[in-house]
Amino acid sequence: MLEKFKYQFDGYIFDCDGTLAESMYMHFQAWSHALASHAPQIPFTWDLFRSMAGMGLPHTVKLVSERFGVPLDTNQLLADQDAYCEAHMHLIEPNVEVVDFARWVAKEGFPLAVASGGHRTMVHKTLEILKITDLFPVVVTQDDVTHGKPDPEIFLLAAQKIGIAPEKCLVLEDSFLGIQAAQSAGMGSVLIRVE
Repeated sequence: MLEKFKYQFDGYIFDCDGTLAESMYMHFQAWSHALASHAPQIPFTWDLFRSMAGMGLPHTVKLVSERFGVPLDTNQLLADQDAYCEAHMHLIEPNVEVVDFARWVAKEGFPLAVASGGHRTMVHKTLEILKITDLFPVVVTQDDVTHGKPDPEIFLLAAQKIGIAPEKCLVLEDSFLGIQAAQSAGMGSVLIRVE
């Protein structure tokens, strides 16, 4: 599927969870676990989780709180969510087709970046687990921006850091919010399907 994007762009920007890493179900479980402790009345479903994928963790908590009218302690909820992820990160597997494409892009000398709505620490750990840290000299996370996806800020910053004009970048994303952000940034995009 990704073969057709070879040589079409000058820079390539990859989302992490759900794109490079088969990790979305683990993150869903982490959110489910944390919310069950703090707000068991919230019906947190896979569809709800996927609809918010990519927007950044604090923004997600705010949206869930507003949607269900339940006050949530963002710091405590995210600490519990992070702790769950830390304990289960060994379960993360690579999305082989996307990782192989990233390896090819890097080998061909194109600049690469990761642009993820996750925390910097978790994103770097995920790249380490996948053994692909060396492919990505630029990693931009929610800690580096003010606005999460679908705002284009994270992709524009990644493009700036790799020195490629936005219209010459391709974004690989598993979330519709991420695709929206890429389009708003004037970048090409490809949706990576997550089952």
